[in-house]
Amino acid sequence: MSRQQGSQVETDVTPVVVLRPYRDLFVRGLTAIFALTTPVFAVLYWLTIPDGDWTIVLGAHVLVVIATIVGVYGFFSATISLRPDGVRERGFFGHTRLVRPVDVRSIVLVRIYDGSTLDTLPQLFVTGHDGRVLLRMRGQFWSAEDIERVAEELDRPVTRAEDFMTMTQLRRTSPELLYWFERLPRLR
Repeated sequence: MSRQQGSQVETDVTPVVVLRPYRDLFVRGLTAIFALTTPVFAVLYWLTIPDGDWTIVLGAHVLVVIATIVGVYGFFSATISLRPDGVRERGFFGHTRLVRPVDVRSIVLVRIYDGSTLDTLPQLFVTGHDGRVLLRMRGQFWSAEDIERVAEELDRPVTRAEDFMTMTQLRRTSPELLYWFERLPRLR
């Protein structure tokens, strides 16, 4: 059974398929936030309540809660929709982009080693005629089936890397596919 959740929304002519990132990432993220912030704020409250300076800690705690709520909203609004006119991505921060098949120059599918393990995860890169990445799907967030489905939806030839790659190899061979911070090996 796939961890991925997709849904279909009926339109006047053709159904729109909506793909969503893995839901267990949400639970892992919230667990990490609570595991990191609860002991820190508990100690800060314990240290500041006797002196009466706890309002600053409360303000910081409220900011962390607000940031968490914004992150939860961003996670639940991130989708990729397969539509009759192309693939529409709604990113984590709300940015939407429509990728039409006519805008696509190439589709590259590579399997990247996941950290220091022998496990690999797929990554899909859809580039435009100017060479910029129009859409990127990473196996950490999207199922392999959904990645293949998006590649098929765009109806362009898919270039598949013959061998598995590390991020260092991908950075060396195709840096234009990566985010700016991924091109800098010392910051990762």
